[in-house]
Amino acid sequence: MANYANLPAPTPEGGLNRYMQEIRKFPLLEPEEEYMLAKRWVEEQDTEAAHRMVTSHLRLAAKIAMGYRGYGLPQAEVISEANVGLMQAVKRFDPEKGFRLATYAMWWIRASIQEYILRSWSLVKLGTTSGQKKLFFNLRKAKNRIGALEEGDMRPENVSRIATDLGVTEAEVVSMNRRMSGGDASLNATVGSEGEGTMQWQDWLEDEDADQAGDYEEREELETRREMLAEALEVLNDREKDILTQRRLSDETITLEDLSSQYDVSRERIRQIEVRAFEKLQKRMGELAREKGMAVTA
Repeated sequence: MANYANLPAPTPEGGLNRYMQEIRKFPLLEPEEEYMLAKRWVEEQDTEAAHRMVTSHLRLAAKIAMGYRGYGLPQAEVISEANVGLMQAVKRFDPEKGFRLATYAMWWIRASIQEYILRSWSLVKLGTTSGQKKLFFNLRKAKNRIGALEEGDMRPENVSRIATDLGVTEAEVVSMNRRMSGGDASLNATVGSEGEGTMQWQDWLEDEDADQAGDYEEREELETRREMLAEALEVLNDREKDILTQRRLSDETITLEDLSSQYDVSRERIRQIEVRAFEKLQKRMGELAREKGMAVTA
């Protein structure tokens, strides 16, 4: 994808305001236009089509990146990592799955940013459990929520509460808190090079009232389940998919009577098709959830 070299790049020297002004020049895509561009990329490896899909979503990548200001890392680098995730999303996007690129790209953008943060902090290695990663991204918010603002080790009752809320051990909470309060990336350490002035890591922290990276687990699980639903629907034939969608997945559901008239069958037959389709969908969703190591919901 040689055209990616032509993307505007955020730099400390250029300033983020200038970068945001540049990326606003790229028009957003209508659904049909996005679909045709994606088809051109998938079928013909058309780099110009891929480039247009990327540039039209640079604002989305920047918006998500702004939610990760609480880790003391240069915002320009976080945005660059977000763009890497966006490129990966475009490369793998399948327009036939039935959802928009933005929905799919959110997962890749956030994943790219989070891995960059983990690598930069050297606190949680990439091979650790999802629970430890969740603890890393949620600990500060959890402490603020219960008023555990003390310096050094937390009180036992606060450790216990956070461990329960986040589904990790108390020892993991204590260890992570010590490492985030000191060690390889203390929030009290100064940052900045000569001539730029100095500030502390904590000066970069995001306002707790703003959208937090601490909520990433819930947001990403929702996006993942949406993708899983789109994939699971592929096990249904066209009639099953249409009936189930109109009965259970649309904002305005349709009655059995209306569908029986539409398909010229009895209401009972429509109900049977709906039930069978839902059972098939549930089964496939369960299989996909297990493949991804997620909880299987009813």
